[in-house]
Amino acid sequence: MALRFDVLIIGSGLAGQAAALRLAPTRKVALISKRTLDDSASSWAQGGIAAVLDNRDTIEAHIRDTITAGAFLNDPQATRFVIENGRRAVDWLIDQGVPFTRDEAGYHLTREGGHSARRVIHVADATGLAVQNTLTSKIRQQPNITVLEHHIAIDLITGDKLGLASQRCHGVYALDSVSGEVLTLGARHTLIATGGAGKVYLYTTNPDTSTGDGIAMAWRAGCRVANMEFIQFHPTCLYHPQAKSFLISEAVRGEGGLLRLPDGSRFMPAHDPRAELAPRDVVARAIDFEMKKRGLDCVYLDISHKPAAFLAEHFPNILAHCRELGIDVTRQPIPVVPAAHYTCGGVITDLRARTDIAGLYVAGEASWTGLHGANRLASNSLLECLVFAEAAARDILAQPTGDLPELPPWDASRVSDPDEEIVIAHNWDELRRFMWDYVGIVRTTKRLQRAQNRIRLLIREIDDFYSQFRVSHDLIELRNLVVTADLIVRCALRRHESRGLHFSRNYPDTDARARNTVLKRRQPTAR
Repeated sequence: MALRFDVLIIGSGLAGQAAALRLAPTRKVALISKRTLDDSASSWAQGGIAAVLDNRDTIEAHIRDTITAGAFLNDPQATRFVIENGRRAVDWLIDQGVPFTRDEAGYHLTREGGHSARRVIHVADATGLAVQNTLTSKIRQQPNITVLEHHIAIDLITGDKLGLASQRCHGVYALDSVSGEVLTLGARHTLIATGGAGKVYLYTTNPDTSTGDGIAMAWRAGCRVANMEFIQFHPTCLYHPQAKSFLISEAVRGEGGLLRLPDGSRFMPAHDPRAELAPRDVVARAIDFEMKKRGLDCVYLDISHKPAAFLAEHFPNILAHCRELGIDVTRQPIPVVPAAHYTCGGVITDLRARTDIAGLYVAGEASWTGLHGANRLASNSLLECLVFAEAAARDILAQPTGDLPELPPWDASRVSDPDEEIVIAHNWDELRRFMWDYVGIVRTTKRLQRAQNRIRLLIREIDDFYSQFRVSHDLIELRNLVVTADLIVRCALRRHESRGLHFSRNYPDTDARARNTVLKRRQPTAR
């Protein structure tokens, strides 16, 4: 079945929804969601959106904080572009009706690790959810937006696949996960907004949808990717057997939370003069060090010294969830461990969200814009989503809609139903475990090489399975995960220094010159 639109948007998080709403007045848009519009990494974001909203703060200070956190690998032009457009992005959300938390001075601004000022606007401790709910309600009211829930993109349709001279993107093949039908979706412009790849690791704060789909698809189509070695591990994920991927917001430390060992003593002042307010990479490595040194299962985040009313006002969801698990945050510390949280690298784009392939855009966590450098500053991610969603929409609206070539249907004539789907589950589990063990917070060349050897075996096995059997949701995600894992390891092996989120025991020093790790395919992969 073939459907045609003006714009295809793959991914229904903040970047995808923001772009769709900006395009909908004059363009026919398809919004593809792997699950439902409510299920994305954006909706899991607790902290908020960093922007210069206070007269005592400055654009230059926010830029300086971003570049310092990014270990000076940030692209200066991209960093300034995002931060200078921050206030306008927040104003747009306010216009959409997002109910940001207020105080006597106006909107309440919190401070998070790495920031020199209070500049994080938020909705209590569930900002992403509030933003997502607000935009989702508007999306569903737009007649020009066709929402395709429970659909997963398989591969981009490019000129190369169609035998054309122009390597333009003309759409995507997508699996309807309910019916099993593969749709041919055509459009003059396609925006990838699929998020990151946290599920490549065994422990992550990300939802199950974060499987690197957009990065892998763009790579197979011939796009360059950059800096995939920089995987941010959030320092404070709730440690509890019944807590799956529950994040304890950066704002808890920003509002005075202290990290403690089981005996109650603090350890962060010994690792960094900024203590608990150091950037995430510093805090995550410090926790990892203390846990390995002392044989601990976790450390503790303590904010019980703050008034109970203050905690209830600022962290209602964290308090409620911990209470369900028998943890009273007002009286006792929260057990926490680091977990994979954010993919700082991705598909290379320019300041209009354009990729190497005409007609193909990327926005949000799947992209590499140069903003985050070697380590994302807290609460800059939702800001990047908003700014580049607008940039992509503006560029698309400036282009003619144009005609599409004839798009062939998905060819399933040479495949059969899988005989042993246990292979998918086994490979998925194996990949995530060795990525956690070998490509985690602290790395060595030997560990990376071991991971690379295992990845090569998995790629051959998964490609063989993919070529013989009908596609399924799980197989598509596994295929994308192993490609993403390969990109992470290849980038990590190329970086002969320690910088930001990439710490190597073989190369513990930081080079005087900051360089990006750029990977380029020799030839795009067919089908």
